[in-house]
Amino acid sequence: MILSNGEKVFITGATGFVGSNLARRYLGHGAEVYINVRDTSDTWRIDDILPEVNIVPVDITDYEKLTSTLKKIRPNFILHTATYGGSADQKISEKIIATNITGTLNVLRCCRDINVDLVVNTGSSSEYGIKNLPMKESDLLEPLNEYGVSKAAATLYCQEYAVSEKIPVITLRLFSPFGPYEQKSRLIPSVILAALQKINPRISSRRFVRDFIFMDDVLDAYDTALNLKNPSGKIFNIGSGTQYSIGEVVDMIIRLLGNEVSYDVGAPQAWKNEPATWQADIEKAKSELGWVPKYPLEPGLLATINWFKEHKELYE
Repeated sequence: MILSNGEKVFITGATGFVGSNLARRYLGHGAEVYINVRDTSDTWRIDDILPEVNIVPVDITDYEKLTSTLKKIRPNFILHTATYGGSADQKISEKIIATNITGTLNVLRCCRDINVDLVVNTGSSSEYGIKNLPMKESDLLEPLNEYGVSKAAATLYCQEYAVSEKIPVITLRLFSPFGPYEQKSRLIPSVILAALQKINPRISSRRFVRDFIFMDDVLDAYDTALNLKNPSGKIFNIGSGTQYSIGEVVDMIIRLLGNEVSYDVGAPQAWKNEPATWQADIEKAKSELGWVPKYPLEPGLLATINWFKEHKELYE
């Protein structure tokens, strides 16, 4: 682990699902954690750790303020998780472009003036579009929605800045993370929360597929990324390497909770163009990062269920 006590980590999007878990992880590592918070930020995920982090009132879409802020902080690492458009209710095109493209570009531009050790950009499997085989980092990007297009553009900017400006940056292309603090509208939390209330959860279809990856494994991927000696804009898939259907996941959750509910099919479909294959090829992350996921789906789901049981009040 390259990070040591007192090293500075700046996390964008720390009020979100991935960012909030990263903030907790690096506080635990003894890092000096800085997070950016906007006037509109909802801090429910991190209210209990706010006294322990350094709060910076800046929006990543404001380049002048962001660069001034980062010059003062001089972070060792920047973990860029801020995003918009990953949920079905986030449909404003201007916000997708401003956050995912302009915001990422601003972070990269700021790094020309500070001696940062590494920037970790958080990508998305939505960059790939529909593929018939497990997705490889070398695959042609064919995103099918604005979110995927914006995340692909952000990744390309990271690669370009790595070459033209010698910025030490990599992209971790996440598949479908799940675990503590995930928003309740998403599949796994919605099923768990409904089942805990003895209500039959509703799903769109049993056949839709995803590559689900437990949050602890995602956090481990960021840890290993900090050890990378020659980042040079590299991209790494972070998934389990196995796809499951929605039906299989829901069945597993209900069984782990004691089979006290069933489920109903027919909820509105969130996305168009549902693929038959959605699976990460993770050989590059294994060989070059030395990262291997530790949690099969069922132990990850059990840990998530137990966490939701203990933190139901956050979702009421």
